[in-house]
Amino acid sequence: MTHGQDGRIDAVVVGAGLAGLTAARELVRDSHSVTVLEARDRVGGRTLDHRLADGEQVDLGGQWIGPTQDRVNDLVEEFDLDTVPQFDEGLDQVSIDGTVNEHDDALRALPAKAYAELMDAFGQIETLRTQIPLHAPYDAPDAEEWDATTVDSWKRATLETTTARGAFDALFRALFTTDPSEISLLYFLTYVHAAGGIEVITGVEGGAQERRIEGGAQQVSRLLATELGEAVQLEAPVRAITQDDSGVTVESDAGAYTGAYVIVAIPPALAGRIAYDPPLPARRDALTQRMPMGATIKCIATYEDPFWRTDGYSGFVLTNDDIVGFIFDDMDAESTTGALVGFIVSNEARTWSERDASDRRERVLDDFARYFGGQAANPVEYTEQVWSNEAWSAGCYAGNMTPGTMTGYGDVLREPQGRIHWAGTETATQWCGYMDGAIRSGERAAAEVSSRLT
Repeated sequence: MTHGQDGRIDAVVVGAGLAGLTAARELVRDSHSVTVLEARDRVGGRTLDHRLADGEQVDLGGQWIGPTQDRVNDLVEEFDLDTVPQFDEGLDQVSIDGTVNEHDDALRALPAKAYAELMDAFGQIETLRTQIPLHAPYDAPDAEEWDATTVDSWKRATLETTTARGAFDALFRALFTTDPSEISLLYFLTYVHAAGGIEVITGVEGGAQERRIEGGAQQVSRLLATELGEAVQLEAPVRAITQDDSGVTVESDAGAYTGAYVIVAIPPALAGRIAYDPPLPARRDALTQRMPMGATIKCIATYEDPFWRTDGYSGFVLTNDDIVGFIFDDMDAESTTGALVGFIVSNEARTWSERDASDRRERVLDDFARYFGGQAANPVEYTEQVWSNEAWSAGCYAGNMTPGTMTGYGDVLREPQGRIHWAGTETATQWCGYMDGAIRSGERAAAEVSSRLT
């Protein structure tokens, strides 16, 4: 690796997830020297592959990609990776307040009035989101009002039936891994807008859950890291960043690194735990305290065969009744092995992350059995990832803005602080919260630094 003209590194990158690795790769392509510091003993951030006993590979972290996610799709194509469509044939199940309904289109399983209410609410969301400028949501005409309103308050004013409200809550928790009372309407609308709409963000075919990367999504990060070689330092959590007019010093458990600039490519909540000298401006520091991570436990059970398909079920469940908030079939259509992936989200995830793993397993399998019969309670193999207990993620999928945050502090989300630049999916203006958004954020941060180096 070559260094800058004065012998120091051009840029230090904090975090070897998709954002950090993309930023490093772009800088290297612009002939700049880079060191990537990663706290974990692996790359990939909130993507994590797991090999089952039978050799099948599953995702314990981010896994789905879809149309218009151009950056991640480009990398999949560049690295010659294959994708498989999400299995979506058969009856979906929706369980709200103790009543299970079935339909081949999940939300149509709801009673007619509840379904009509939800569709009307979705129409309102579509109308409102288009009023938001994605690069500056705080400039939307009704930004102050929307940011002072929780999604829960909006839901109560918009939806009348308890079934429609319950279904909305279940869907919201599946998308944000937090409760509707915890984020603002402005942030919610911005997030949906950044993905291209409510149908896209909730959909399978043509939507955000359309396909999976065969062999696991973490492959993308591993391949990026392979390109970067020795520039990537593992088991190097960053503790402090010092900057002055001449450059930055990044102190990690693997040593101190000096560079011209630093890109911090980790969630704002974790970025706030780094010691900065001089301290970050008050509003930037306040932002990191107002974007808590969502809470998720991802649970995968495998079976000798996908018996629910024979019974006419797609494997998809959406519920507000159980500790598991939603379930998907986790194998492709051609697989002879069966797998169900369930997500414990939001407050249930926070509660169950503190419980014994064996108790968690029993409860999850009880939930699976409720929808797919007793056979679902006896898997060949069971594995899970408790993201809330992962020190260098502190949760999943992403950091969410609490009420008042976007209008009070949103303008500093991407704003460089001296020689410190920011990346991470939370900073993306398209597909924020997704793998694609992480890649886009890395490209943006690299372009910012590269322009300052030339």
